[in-house]
Amino acid sequence: MKTKLTLVAIATSLAVGGTGLWLLISEKQAAWERREKFFGSSNEYPTSGGEKMKVEW
Repeated sequence: MKTKLTLVAIATSLAVGGTGLWLLISEKQAAWERREKFFGSSNEYPTSGGEKMKVEW
């Protein structure tokens, strides 16, 4: 009985930990893409020449 509970606890913690890790990695990737799009597209959104800078979130 005690062994079953231990195995269930380990399996649950692995599942929760894996899900949390996956969410963390996907959020970091999304943040990186937003940062690249915002800072890396200076030619697409000029700040001089009479045009206002467009901000997309």
